[in-house]
Amino acid sequence: MLVQAALFFEAPEQMYERILHGLTPRSPLPSIEVRFRPYANANSRIRLAAGHLLVEISDLLENAPAPVQEALAHILVAKLIRRRPDRNQMAVYRRYLNRADVRSRLHEARQERGRKLLRAAKGRHFDLAALFDELNLTHFGGLMPPPRLGWSVRVSRTALGHYDPSHNTIVVSSVLDSPDAPSIAVKFVLFHEMLHMRFPTEYRPMRRCVHTPEFKKAERDFPQYKHAKAELKRFVEESAQKSR
Repeated sequence: MLVQAALFFEAPEQMYERILHGLTPRSPLPSIEVRFRPYANANSRIRLAAGHLLVEISDLLENAPAPVQEALAHILVAKLIRRRPDRNQMAVYRRYLNRADVRSRLHEARQERGRKLLRAAKGRHFDLAALFDELNLTHFGGLMPPPRLGWSVRVSRTALGHYDPSHNTIVVSSVLDSPDAPSIAVKFVLFHEMLHMRFPTEYRPMRRCVHTPEFKKAERDFPQYKHAKAELKRFVEESAQKSR
């Protein structure tokens, strides 16, 4: 109890100094500075340069309970020294982020502070709005309200699409806006993101479930499901080879 009480009166810099010394007892301690930044999410960064350790944490976490601050410090210091974070500390931090009240604050911050950079839905070769309407009518009875749609500013062959619920936006990687991209592959990626609108992420104490069993079942109902996945994989691999 005394240890827990002491955490409430420990300055952030003192906490990081204690944890860093505990994990690297033979290394000289750098000067330490902890800043809380108005990030749009629960982001945090740690950097060591020229004997100075800078820790930048979202101000959304500034009033988190002391054990959560402690857990985050352990995670960040472990990242700095390239060690695997302690599983118990990770569990404390994840449970806090998955709390309904915390998720609500993060959602509001993303809406107020975040920006979505994307290109127009009508690309050079595919029109996402037209494809959305087609998929909506075919698979969702035309009842799904259209989100903001657009192509990504940067080309990505790993993140082919994502749905941002805070901004109600679907972004599809611009690598797929190509004359070589099979239309079934583009439709499949867009359909996948539409399913994220239909089946929101489920938050559990220890983790979040992005692809629920209901989500996976609905995804397999996509016409020529295996063929669509194979065509998507083939196109991405060929695209990567051409870019080398």
